[in-house]
Amino acid sequence: MTNAPQSPVDWNDVPPPSDAAPARRRVSGWTVLRVFVCAFGLLSLAYWGYLSWPFPFPGVLFMVGAPLFAAVVWFLFRSPRSPIDTDVVGKVIVETALVIAAGATWISLGHPVVGLVFVLVAALSVVVAFRRETV
Repeated sequence: MTNAPQSPVDWNDVPPPSDAAPARRRVSGWTVLRVFVCAFGLLSLAYWGYLSWPFPFPGVLFMVGAPLFAAVVWFLFRSPRSPIDTDVVGKVIVETALVIAAGATWISLGHPVVGLVFVLVAALSVVVAFRRETV
């Protein structure tokens, strides 16, 4: 059969497949702390919505809406894959506002020690994250 389909690729120039696994990215302790800080901040906002508002209508709205709003703002302005290109000052402003909002929820619930400890740990996490990004 002379009119068999031909491959457009010249297979003589293609190297054989490699058996080595792709290099995995190392996760540091600071990255783990940052994930816990972000998760605790979102849970703090949800907990505040649950306790501060009456349950049926505004409670569910704030319990879901406050963390969702914070996550969307973080994604739009602070995320590494952000669709909006933001400079370092804008990222600091957004991150500071989100940390203060999550800390303020604990203070408004009557637990100022938890709020202040959260703000201090989150501030340390933010400073380390920005140092790693800019250096």
